[in-house]
Amino acid sequence: MASLLNTVLSLKATTYKANRLWTPPPAPTLSLSRRRLVVRATETDMDEVKRQVPGNAPPTDGSSFNQLLGIKGAKQETNKWKIRLQLTKPVTWPPLVWGVVCGAAASGNFHWTVEDIAKSVVCMLMSGPFLTGYTQTINDWYDREIDAINEPYRPIPSGVISENEVITQIWVLLLGGLTLAGLLDVWAGHNFPIIFYLALGGSLLSYIYSAPPLKLKQNGWIGNFALGASYISLPWWAGQALFGSLTPDIIVLTLLYSIAGLGIAIVNDFKSVEGDRAMGLQSLPVAFGNETAKWICVGAIDVTQLSVAGYLLGAGKPYYALALVGLILPQVFFQFKYFLKDPVKYDVKYQKACDGL
Repeated sequence: MASLLNTVLSLKATTYKANRLWTPPPAPTLSLSRRRLVVRATETDMDEVKRQVPGNAPPTDGSSFNQLLGIKGAKQETNKWKIRLQLTKPVTWPPLVWGVVCGAAASGNFHWTVEDIAKSVVCMLMSGPFLTGYTQTINDWYDREIDAINEPYRPIPSGVISENEVITQIWVLLLGGLTLAGLLDVWAGHNFPIIFYLALGGSLLSYIYSAPPLKLKQNGWIGNFALGASYISLPWWAGQALFGSLTPDIIVLTLLYSIAGLGIAIVNDFKSVEGDRAMGLQSLPVAFGNETAKWICVGAIDVTQLSVAGYLLGAGKPYYALALVGLILPQVFFQFKYFLKDPVKYDVKYQKACDGL
């Protein structure tokens, strides 16, 4: 849940950082008055951050499509709902949606009925727009100082959306995703609310990935594996639990496959090297340099997937193994065509190409 969250939640990232020299801002708080609920951001040093923003501006010919997807090269937007969508990074939703499909298929109990299709769609909405959207928004919130260096024109550091609006969005997406998870448990007739607990666990993982004091992303290995597990294992587990039951072999296999997710998460680190280095974050490109990190990235992806193909072949499923190899080959082609040439310049093209497979 690739994020559930990261499948769920998060729960392509984005955003797949280190011992801080700065003091992290206090966490957002909620205060309840007699008349209404007030969402309030606590003290922040955003004014100071904005004074440190370099003079580089976004391209004037930015893409509206990129803006809606939440990726680099986005057009500057003033429509608040488009900005809210941008924060959720829809480009990162497909792996979660696909994970739900794989889990449902693996259960052996999915049927092409209106009810089963409706259950799947709700599970996809929970994993993608809600919990992955929550993951991406909270990640941008806690990365606002770094984004002020790497991409000062992004919604939060540029100030086009207020701090209170961001915090409200975080809570709405989180609570909405957990509500859908509970609904799915009731719909599936579960005695134990397994989907709700998967969503809750994924949401917690997303929080400690981005927020101090743990901030898993400060370590390139731990953070990226956590992100990969969220994007691959959690949605798969949710889809399988919705229509059947989780088995130990599936849990182990999907966790191993999450090593490929580690590589996928590294792709997003190359664009942030300048800010990560300035803030003391040990992403893999910072720790090993771009040349070494790009090979670690593609190696983690390809070796893991080829190993799974070998496992399928050994398990007497040659057609599944062949199908997986058929998907790996074009991925390797795009790695050499785009990513290995220049992971900073071509990261978006590479991700778009792979998402189309």
